[in-house]
Amino acid sequence: MAEFTSITTQEEFDKAIGARLGEEREKIAKKYADYDQIKKEKAELEKQLAELNKSLEKTSEKDKTIAELTEKITSYELASLKTRIAYEVGIPYELANRLSGDDEKSIRADAESLAKLVQNKPLPPLKSTEPAAGDSGKQALKSLLTDLRGGK
Repeated sequence: MAEFTSITTQEEFDKAIGARLGEEREKIAKKYADYDQIKKEKAELEKQLAELNKSLEKTSEKDKTIAELTEKITSYELASLKTRIAYEVGIPYELANRLSGDDEKSIRADAESLAKLVQNKPLPPLKSTEPAAGDSGKQALKSLLTDLRGGK
């Protein structure tokens, strides 16, 4: 082993410390030699990530638009199907949107059950609405007299 010598001057101290600092600097320089290269790669990857995020946002917006349009088309097709079935079964158009079901078979079954409840039979008039043939002046007086008596 080497014999220990004490440092007595500032120059000796600077020399000993300088050598030790030099060794540490070399270690750190070797350890982080590719720092600049990694920094450039990081910048490139961040740029690619930003581009991918932009394209992903555009894609998700397109997917949302496609989903909304598909939903609208489905609702229009269902409304058209309900209207067609209501017409075929004889249900008034106003009640077509009241039909329930997800497919044609279930909508048709609901329409047929509703058609049994809502029967479109025209009611006969309570009295004749046709004017009687004959003298119009005489007929007008007769109509006035009937109205005065209370419609009998």
